Formats: sequence, C-alpha cells, structure tokens
Amino acid sequence: MPGLGTSFGRGAATNYQQDLAHSDCILFMGSNMAEAHPVAFRYPMMAKARGATLIHVDPRFSRTSALCDVHVQIRAGSDIAFLGGVINYVLTHDRWFKEYVLHYTNAPDIIMEGFRDTEDLDGLFSGYSGDGRTGHYDARHGHWSYAHTPEEAEEDPWTGATPMYRMHRQELGMHGHALDLGPSAHAGTRQATTACDIEERPRDPTLQDDRCVFQILKRHFSRYTPELVSEVCGCTAEEFVRVAELLCANSGPERTTAICYALGWTQHTTGVQMIRAAGILQLLLGNMGRPGGGIMAMRGHSTIQGSTDVSTLYDSLPGYLPQPCADERHERLDTYVEDEGQVTGGWSRFRQYIVSLLKAWYGDAATPANDFGFGWLPRPDADYSQLPYFDRMAKGGVKGYFLFGQNPAGGGPNARLHRAGLRNLDWLVVVDWFEIESSVFWRDDPEGPPASEIKTEVFFLPAASSPEKEGSLTNTQRMLQWHDKALDPTGDSRSDAWYLYHLGKRLKQLYAGSTDPRDQPLLNLTWDYEREHPEQLPDGTRSRITDEPDLEKVLMEINGYCTDEIDPRSGRPRLVSGYDELADDGSTACGCWIYSGVYPEPGRNRARERKLGPNPLQPDWGWAWPANKRVLYNRASAAPDGRPWSERKKLVWWDARL
Repeated sequence: MPGLGTSFGRGAATNYQQDLAHSDCILFMGSNMAEAHPVAFRYPMMAKARGATLIHVDPRFSRTSALCDVHVQIRAGSDIAFLGGVINYVLTHDRWFKEYVLHYTNAPDIIMEGFRDTEDLDGLFSGYSGDGRTGHYDARHGHWSYAHTPEEAEEDPWTGATPMYRMHRQELGMHGHALDLGPSAHAGTRQATTACDIEERPRDPTLQDDRCVFQILKRHFSRYTPELVSEVCGCTAEEFVRVAELLCANSGPERTTAICYALGWTQHTTGVQMIRAAGILQLLLGNMGRPGGGIMAMRGHSTIQGSTDVSTLYDSLPGYLPQPCADERHERLDTYVEDEGQVTGGWSRFRQYIVSLLKAWYGDAATPANDFGFGWLPRPDADYSQLPYFDRMAKGGVKGYFLFGQNPAGGGPNARLHRAGLRNLDWLVVVDWFEIESSVFWRDDPEGPPASEIKTEVFFLPAASSPEKEGSLTNTQRMLQWHDKALDPTGDSRSDAWYLYHLGKRLKQLYAGSTDPRDQPLLNLTWDYEREHPEQLPDGTRSRITDEPDLEKVLMEINGYCTDEIDPRSGRPRLVSGYDELADDGSTACGCWIYSGVYPEPGRNRARERKLGPNPLQPDWGWAWPANKRVLYNRASAAPDGRPWSERKKLVWWDARL
C-alpha cells in the first residue's frame, strides 16, 4: 500500500475495527462497509449510539449510506478532488492540530532548492522527462528530497542491468508496486539519507519558510476550493463544506475522526493518490496513532493482509523487505542493506531481518562466507505484476502456471487478456475446491477459439475448504487468528499446504545430488515440516491423511528461533520472543520479522488465544503485528512531554456479544 506507506512508513490499517467504537466521527469513502464488512460495521454503529457522526461520501446510496448521518453523492473517481478540498479547508481555515503537526509530522522540514510544483510547471512536477504522455519522473533530478540530503552525484550509482529495469525503477521505485517507503528521492543510499542528526535537519518551526513542507502543501492544495470541488465532484459546495466542518469539529486534542476505505479506492488508477491524500488529512487533523482515529484499510477476503505480509508480491520478500533487483548494487548483501536499510526507526534493523530470513530458508547452508545465501534469491529485471505478466504470457513468454486462490479468467482486471494468456501456456495447474472459470477457460469462452485449437494442458487438483484444514488468517487489523481443522477433506482433496509441501519434497528428490549452481537454492531449502505425532481431529479420531504437514512448525519458523540455542522444554531451537531478538550473524532464523512474537515459546500459539478481559485492546485475543500492537504510531497518542492530549478521550468497553 504505497499510499499509506509513503505517509506513515507502513502500508497496513493503523487501528483495529473495535476501536471505531471510540470515534467521534467516521468518514467512509470507497467503501460500503455495512454490506461488505458487516461484522466490523457494528463498531461504527456503537460509536453512533454514543453520539458519533457517520459520513458516507460515495456515488451510490447503499445500506452504509442509509445508516450514516450524512450521505454526499459524488461522481465516480472524483474522491481525490473531494479530499483535496478538505485539506485546503483545514489549512485555509486554520483548523489543523498545530502541536501535533509540529512534533509528529515533517511539516517544518525544508525541501531542497530546485523543487517545483505543478503550478510552476504547467501541471508537472520537477524531475519530469518526456513528451507529456510517455515520460517518467526522476525524483532525484527533481530535488524532491530534504535540504540536508547530499547533492546528487554526477554519476548515477544505479546503472541497472537492462534499459527495462532502469525505466521500471525510475517510474515505480526500487520496490516497484509494493513500495512502502516511496521511490528514492535521494542521490545517496537510504542509510546515508537517514543517518543525519535530527537536530541538524534544516527546519522552520514557524512554518513560514517558502520551502518547508507545510507551505508547499498549502500552495499545492490551494486550488481545491469548495467551488472547484462542487464542479469536479458534482455535489454542492454546501454539502462539501458541511462534511469538511464535521471532520474539523471532531478532530483535535479532545476528539478523533477515523477514515475507512476499501477497494472503492484501491482499484482506481489514482487509488494511491486518494489514500495518500487521506493520510495527509489525518496527519493535519492529528488523528493518527490515537484511539478512535487512524485509517482503516478494509481488506476484502479473510487473509488478504496475510498474503501480502509473507508475501505474494513479486517485488517483496516476507515482512515487506524489498526483493533484490537485477542491479550490481543488489548482487551483494552489504550493498543491498546499505541501499535499502535505514539508520532510524523500525527499518534500522534491516540487516537482522534479511539475514534471519535467509537463515530460515537455507539453514546451515546460509553462512557469512556465502552472504547467507543472498545470491540465491531471484532478481526481477522488469515489471512482473499481474497485467504485464499476463501480457507476457499471451505473447508466449510463459510455459507453465500454478493457480492457487485466484480466478483470473473470471475475476481479473482484463479477463480477455487473462484468457488469452492461459490459452498460450503449455500447462496450467489449478488448485481449488470447485470448478472455477480459469480451470475451464478452454471450454467456456465465447470469444475464444474452439477447444481443439487450445494447446494448454490443464490439471485440476481438488483443494480442501477452510473447515478441512488448519492455519492462520491475518485480517484487516493485522491480527493473526488460528483456525483448527474440523474434519478431513473428502476423496482426493488436500489442503493447499499439502500440495505445496509435497511438490517441494518431490522437486528436492528430483534434483538430489546435482552440483549445478542454479539448483543449490532448491537443494539447500529447509523443508522439514513433518508431523511428529498423528493428526487428531476434534472428535478424537485420527485423520486418515497421514502426510499432512504440520503448519504450527511453519508458524514457529515464521516466528523465529535461535540457531545456536536449544530450549530444554521442547528439545528444539529456542523460539524468539520478538523481532528485537533477531541478529545479523546467523544466530537467529525468522521467516517474517513482523510476525515475530506470535509463537514465543513452546505450546503457545498466540494466534489461537481467545481470552476476553477488561482491556478493550484485547491483547490476548489473537495476535497483531508488529509486537501485538493494535494501534500503530501510538507515540502520537500523547503530547511530546508525555501528557495525554485530553483527559476526556478514554477507552470504553462494550459487550462483545453485541
């Protein structure tokens, strides 16, 4: 989520759904929460019962609209203009939370000389190269960084392996679409640009300097007047002002407003900008890191959050570590860490995270002598996200495809392109528990050729449904919840984990004894998730599937453990209690640093905990990353001297049965 990541450093929901009961106002945009997330929507309803104001800004009048106090109808896709108008309203009417903004945002920081905004360059930012249609931005050439940043080197240190890679980096940043930290705005490495003494940073606490972030923000958003918002969005200026005033009146030392969005924002071509604007607004109003505030990024399915955490994106490693790219600076571990790590904040332990991940994957084969196996990681050299990948597939650039938990022929953003790609494969493996469109695209495609002309060989493997397998789900609020297996799957059906585990075992057997360097990552991969005891079903009987992998062993590896210390309680390597125990010398292994702490000791799977108590944060109900924090950035919940912003804003408890 680059929109949230650029604003706050992480791309996840900042609070938890139950915390919406503490909100004084809630703005829903890009979301029909009452219908799409009905269980979570009970907490906004609790807030409303306590006197909170609920606002729905959406093109449609839905069940969410019917339950809100205010519904403003806008044109589809015009959300960014509406948000820009609210930001301008907050700034021009002096409604921003001054002490919060001064101490917890970068508003006083001075930007490099040479930066130019869109008003100065006829709609473009500085650093643009091209003809206005097909060009790209180079943030460093545009001087987008802070004034303390070293001047741009004459020689570009990023040579790139291919012209495609250079284009990819310039447009999307080193991490591509999954970027949380934003594209590089600096000539130097991330470590170099975050190493300065914070006291030496050029800042203007009066916020009057023309080059400080606050003044640049004011100039940029000054165009979004109520009249412009009305013209672009289709609502009246009075409707817009009413919403802006409600948000301002319910934010500050004694009150907090939350913003909830879902795919109604993320699936727009300007979705990143919409979410970024929401982040700017919440920072100006002082709502981040505080009870009843924050931004709730409502996920779609039960573990969409988990799938990106550990991770399904081609340019991201587990825990949102950037996938090393095909560039000489990413050939060695030291230069990779130098370029992508930071000196301050959570990312200051970057080397510990990546070394521990490599030890989890490659075990004893990962040593200091071979950079802990860093060279075994694949290096993307182009854009391998879904649409470019299926375009490559349609042109014959992909031979085979494994399909788990997705249905591109029926649910992809361009079904015609996806079906064209599937038709051009040599083989396709579909693992699902019913016959989806992607498994029968060759038969049920009104625009496709006859089935006899399609060369793709399709293998359909029957999958187990959720009650027929164990595992964890990571939900909207970053919380892991473990679900136990209730019964065996029928017939030949097996869990996704079973298919993947046994595929890995067969591949390792197939390549056993190979000395080819390209086979070593597979041969050295740790792959030891066998059960020590037969699996028991809830009714006390044994499972008839005797070779199901033990997913709690997988979770323990993800949690992390010491490679040189045995726990006498279990006879196995000692589990770490959190990511602060991770080391960069190979003495710890951890499959995903943000999940470290979910399994801190033998027999304690915190994702399985279900303890209700008087604490509304519910620290013993599931486990939230990182470090079981339910509210991110919570240092901002108190003033810089540690005193509460307000004695009035207290957490309340509710009946969990409501």
